[in-house]
Amino acid sequence: EPVDSDGEGEAPLQLRPSRTAAWVDEDDELEEETSAFLTRETGDKLFSCSTELWPLLLFVFQMKKCLHANSARPSEDRLTTVQFHPSAQVVMTAGLDQSVSLFQVDGKTNPKIQSIHLERFPVHKAQFSLDGEMVIATSLKNKMFYLYDMMEGRITPVHTVRGLNEARVKDFSVCPEGGALLLNGTNGYLHLLTLKTQEVVRSMKINGNVTGVAFSNDGSKVFTNSEEGEVYVWDMRSSRCVNRFTDDGCVKGTSIAASRNGQYLACGSQSGVVNVYSQEACLNSANPKPLKAVMNLLTSATSLTFNPSSEILAIASRAEDEAVRLVHLPSLTVFSNFPIAKRKVVYRASCLDFSPHSGFFSLANNKGHAPLFRLLHYRDF
Repeated sequence: EPVDSDGEGEAPLQLRPSRTAAWVDEDDELEEETSAFLTRETGDKLFSCSTELWPLLLFVFQMKKCLHANSARPSEDRLTTVQFHPSAQVVMTAGLDQSVSLFQVDGKTNPKIQSIHLERFPVHKAQFSLDGEMVIATSLKNKMFYLYDMMEGRITPVHTVRGLNEARVKDFSVCPEGGALLLNGTNGYLHLLTLKTQEVVRSMKINGNVTGVAFSNDGSKVFTNSEEGEVYVWDMRSSRCVNRFTDDGCVKGTSIAASRNGQYLACGSQSGVVNVYSQEACLNSANPKPLKAVMNLLTSATSLTFNPSSEILAIASRAEDEAVRLVHLPSLTVFSNFPIAKRKVVYRASCLDFSPHSGFFSLANNKGHAPLFRLLHYRDF
């Protein structure tokens, strides 16, 4: 049975809403120096988030390394998940040590809120529901998955999903419309599961195996890529494939991500190349050409994520230490100073995320840590 690793029972969780963060007013010397530099370079537009700022920064991104997001409770094994809460100043980590943990993010001490232990359940992936009130957690070899209702402090194992003919539930995506998950099945299947009735309502199939899923911002379309290097575009309402194309130069697809503003689609490959496309071209063209082929990763591109303002694309490979890069999207240029440390800090990253207004960036690594960076260009959490 799952237990609260703090031994205090599964008490209802009180999530403090995200706000203009207090840490903005508690800056140390490093930030003061950086802010002074930014003010000199950009004048009154400091923290305006306008893309007009970027050329003036010469592609050196101003950031500060903070205490690890999960410093109050490091994982005893590889972390597989880091995710910021959609509306509270909270971050979640989960990993192979069979735990899911929540931390308040202040950039200083990042105190632990709660940690739950799931017996014999190394967590492969954990995600907040769309409303942020629930956590969905899957494992490596289980058909069962867990639902953790944070408001009521209730952990529910889901043993059976009606209409699901799969040996395990491992990779999934939370649908933007809420109340549903898209499960990655075997042999190219994608299954749409409703959380309310816990049943599969429909399935879609591609050729080969699914290696990545990304929703359009309104949830009406879903992009999937395959081991064969093809990208499929599905209409979620009709379950029809509305477009299909070959990812340029790709032999084996490994990851995919879509920007929230509907402008970009990024496709990662086993070679490490990340192609950035116009999302509109991917919806309408049978042979779209990349706006940019990002070639800074030398091993398989396993993680891709856009920041909420669609100005930055974070890319990573879990096959090599420090293999994380940040791409400035308006210019499609890689920032030259990340990773920023002279010594290893990132190690091997398996998951990346930005806070709701891009004030923080974090990643899950193989050392059980979630390194946390404050992005000084963005004022709010």
